[in-house]
Amino acid sequence: MSKPGLHHVVFCVRRENQDAAAALWSDLGFTFTEIDLADVGLRVLLDWDGGIEVIAPTAAGGSEAADVERFLAEHGEGVYSVVVKVPDIDAATAVAERHGSRVEYSQDRSTPGFSLRESRHAAVFGMPATFLATDLP
Repeated sequence: MSKPGLHHVVFCVRRENQDAAAALWSDLGFTFTEIDLADVGLRVLLDWDGGIEVIAPTAAGGSEAADVERFLAEHGEGVYSVVVKVPDIDAATAVAERHGSRVEYSQDRSTPGFSLRESRHAAVFGMPATFLATDLP
């Protein structure tokens, strides 16, 4: 991959609304995989191919749950981030920082046959962006 491209949109909802929010998309034909990220305190419903992710904080909390709870308190439910697949996370981060953003969260996950690096950045001009580098399509 040499050129960045839009990968998916992340919607943030309250715990009690997550299944109903996902049902709206499911009824349109999206198919979600449930991912419990206990280490960061999030329940993720993701249609990787369809480009929709619905996240909610878990009751157990975690390193990212507090940020999500704060987002919900300040902004309510809605678009949390737009994920852009990039060939180089470090280069994309440098560009975002040059434009006044800062990294709010980053992760590096891998298993056999799968690797993912991601960095979520503070919104610039109201545009919340997450950069993603992965060996998955």
